[in-house]
Amino acid sequence: MEMTLIGLRVLREVAERGTFTAAADALGYTQSAVSRQMAALEQATGARLFDRHAGGVRLTGAGRVLLRNAVVALDALEAADRELRGTEEADRGRVRLGFFPTAGAVIVPHALAVLRREHPHLEVTTREGSTPSLVRALRAGTLDLALLSSRPPHRSPDTDDPPLSVEPLLELRLAVVVPAGGPFAERGSVSVEEIAREPWIAGGGSADEPVLGVWPGLPGRPRVRHTARDWLTKLHLVAAGAGITTATPALLPVLPPGVRVVPVEGVAEEVRRVSLVRMPGPAEAPTQALARALRRQAADLADLSDPAG
Repeated sequence: MEMTLIGLRVLREVAERGTFTAAADALGYTQSAVSRQMAALEQATGARLFDRHAGGVRLTGAGRVLLRNAVVALDALEAADRELRGTEEADRGRVRLGFFPTAGAVIVPHALAVLRREHPHLEVTTREGSTPSLVRALRAGTLDLALLSSRPPHRSPDTDDPPLSVEPLLELRLAVVVPAGGPFAERGSVSVEEIAREPWIAGGGSADEPVLGVWPGLPGRPRVRHTARDWLTKLHLVAAGAGITTATPALLPVLPPGVRVVPVEGVAEEVRRVSLVRMPGPAEAPTQALARALRRQAADLADLSDPAG
């Protein structure tokens, strides 16, 4: 039995999605069809490509080797297809960017505006996602760059080989957002003990930060009253007096009426690092151009958020 292009495409999708079910949904296949394709690939290679775990599947060492080569082959075929369709389309260039949710409010739009002025023929596609999903997409070759956020001790976003290229761009301080009519609104700062008793507005997190929107390390179990994925929804819930949440103020383009940002005192600063992450090795020209625009936007934000600036 030989490897097929369909099998390699399915492999890439499973590696990115993390489960056979999610890959099947993305491809429009049945789960049994995805399972058959992966079984055929394992038979063709003579190696186990996935380890099964409670949350889905994870590539084995052999699976990672095959994925790296599959990405090269599939990208080459897609490039040939674009070239055969016409030189104008081939010369445009393409770069694919992933980012964590709040980066989509400030960093990404400004960087894309710069890129449109300087490289008007460059095609950029973007997607928002969690750190695990974006890392899987980088390794599957469906993203070229990713903006990721981390908290101390700022470890690499995964431990697979080869190690990802991680370039720190920006460090920002975490604060709490409180109702303008509440007891903390006119305060210069609040303590952890005070906010520990407050109701929280949170969102789904990741392994790095399980509950986004709640101050890390609070004593006791925080009272999460409301959950929302969108940062603007969280802020409007704060304005309505429904609770408090956390934010990195520099990543909020505008605060809605009825909220205030207050620092937290008496504890070590909570710093969030924004990093530019990609697979190791030389980057193509479109990827380099987007990376330069993102670095410039991050530098501008660093200047604006520096209290001494």
